[in-house]
Amino acid sequence: MLRLPVILIVAVASAAGFVGAQQAPRLLPLEGNLSPVHDPVLIKDKQTYYLFATGGRNGRGVIPIRTSPDLRVWQTAGSVFPESLPAWTATEVPRANNAWAPDVAFFRGRFHLYYSVSSFGGRDSAIGLATNATLDQASADYRWVDEGMVLRSFAASDDWNAIDPNLVIEDEKNIWLSWGSFWGGIKMRRVDPATGKLSTTDTTLHSLSSRERAQPVNGSVEAPFIVKKDDYWYLFVSFDRCCRGADSTYNIRVGRSKAITGPYVDRDGVAMTAGGGTLVLEATTPSWRGPGHNGYLREGAQDYLVFHAYPAQGRGSSLFISTVAWVDGWPRVAALP
Repeated sequence: MLRLPVILIVAVASAAGFVGAQQAPRLLPLEGNLSPVHDPVLIKDKQTYYLFATGGRNGRGVIPIRTSPDLRVWQTAGSVFPESLPAWTATEVPRANNAWAPDVAFFRGRFHLYYSVSSFGGRDSAIGLATNATLDQASADYRWVDEGMVLRSFAASDDWNAIDPNLVIEDEKNIWLSWGSFWGGIKMRRVDPATGKLSTTDTTLHSLSSRERAQPVNGSVEAPFIVKKDDYWYLFVSFDRCCRGADSTYNIRVGRSKAITGPYVDRDGVAMTAGGGTLVLEATTPSWRGPGHNGYLREGAQDYLVFHAYPAQGRGSSLFISTVAWVDGWPRVAALP
């Protein structure tokens, strides 16, 4: 297996010191295999943290996995599809040769991993599903099962893009899938808990976030991630451009709603379907650019935001994890170093 570069990210604290009575958010000090990491998502199984991300090619380990005992030291641990993408992807999206932006959730006694297959910059895309009884690779029950296609978008007929899935569990009977990138923005549909796929009885397509379609904005919103905090649902998204190395302009935004299906508004009351989104994180130092495509992990009373960013000098996006401080009902995270 190719050994990825090892880098060290030093913890920093907000210059604000303390936000009210709550400790200011801080970046965790990370080490090990931290790059390249793009579109990261976290989950914990027993005493181990698992991180899934975009990466790999057909024949070379699609959707790489990293593990950590403490959220700080990370090592590679194979991939979801070691040899090739599931066979259905070649028929549905023949130009796709890897998988993007996975999301993972546990319900109905199994881990459900949703992922995208697409061609860059187009709407000829699909979201697939793989399930596993455990994430422990030493277990006899460890095996990723291809459950097939969940959702498909067509450039000729759909004004949205079936990539960047996020599975949201409202309760055991109400489960939702959000997704989207550019064009008509972020969408959501109900999921059948028994299958992990879209409901056939409730086919309502909800619109959660969108931006101006004209240049220079060009509809640039993607990578939804929805979490519940107190009385609100919070929709995190990424604005602007990813995947351009040091020229990336990605930044993380958020809005909230009393209902999981929206409407989501930002801190100023602007609807996210009208381009709203309160800034959570952007590049503010000379060292790192384009923070975005966040995941989220809650462990007890502590929340974590996981995301990638690009070094201003060099190549390859790297992993960051920040604690989250909630102030007046809105999230704050640490600045990039």
